[in-house]
Amino acid sequence: MAISRSEITIDRHALRSNVRRLKEGLGRTQLWAVVKANGYGHGAETVAATALAEGASALCVATIGEGMRLRQAFPDPRILVLSPCSPSEYPLAREGRLDLVAADGPLPEGIPLHLKIDTGMGRWGVGVGEAIVSHRDVVGLMSHLASADIDPEFTELQIARFATVASEYPELICHIANSAALLRFPSARFDAVRPGIALYGLSPFGTDPMEDGLRPVLSWRSRVVQVKQLAPGESTGYQRRYIAADPTWIGIVPVGYADGFCRGLSGSEVLVGGMRRRVLGTISMDSFAVGLDRPVSVGTVVTLIGDGLLAEEHARLLNTITHEIVCGLNPSPTRTRRAVLG
Repeated sequence: MAISRSEITIDRHALRSNVRRLKEGLGRTQLWAVVKANGYGHGAETVAATALAEGASALCVATIGEGMRLRQAFPDPRILVLSPCSPSEYPLAREGRLDLVAADGPLPEGIPLHLKIDTGMGRWGVGVGEAIVSHRDVVGLMSHLASADIDPEFTELQIARFATVASEYPELICHIANSAALLRFPSARFDAVRPGIALYGLSPFGTDPMEDGLRPVLSWRSRVVQVKQLAPGESTGYQRRYIAADPTWIGIVPVGYADGFCRGLSGSEVLVGGMRRRVLGTISMDSFAVGLDRPVSVGTVVTLIGDGLLAEEHARLLNTITHEIVCGLNPSPTRTRRAVLG
């Protein structure tokens, strides 16, 4: 099918490969797939089904709503809600057989709970010296790492703090490892690990994911809808941020910041017919211009992510992380088509 405006493609072969890679060396340690934020923009149900089929034993989400939606599709696996919820949502959690993360205050009855220890993240959670597990519904002990991607020394300190508490409760399921820790810190594996970004073939370190044996799952493509030549002194885009110094061919691509191609990506590269070309001028809400070395045919494929063009490149230009790039893609079918391969 021809690309009408843009198309996001999810490669389940790559996703399967990533789950297998992340399971290497885990032994009895379980892999819990983090599929919050619509599977980091990849489609939560697609990712969940694939990860579970490859041996993931649980799913992790951010909200009760995300958990309830997945429970309709997956009646059996553990689904853990990682973020705080209000007491008014407890009945839904019971109905959906969801596990909740607990930190302080009165704990709900009749819901499996994972007590969160603040080992250094500085967000919610009880202090290391305050972890007294007495509630009958507590089934797990967990924490979260602040800087496993950049700070080995502090990460080892957090792991050690958690291990001290975990050793007192051998009957509980203990888990702390995110993607970066799973790939770099074997001591963080405990009873379960919670990889997120690495499942999707994106590097938690901002490097080429292939360095860790990961394959990008998501590709994003559009097409050229108009080709024109700018004369010297002519411009393209709002505020005339690009003015041609010489005769310059440009292509117009029908994707913009409303689709998730951020305004700050002006000056980035995309692939036009497989060749790297620079984005020129200001990115609009619904379109942008790309420089060409010669005229191309209307309909020529433009790759925004994929085909060797990494989301990590866009993230570096924006001084952010790949999580924000893929979570920021607009999933609306009124703006883009989604396809699942494999």
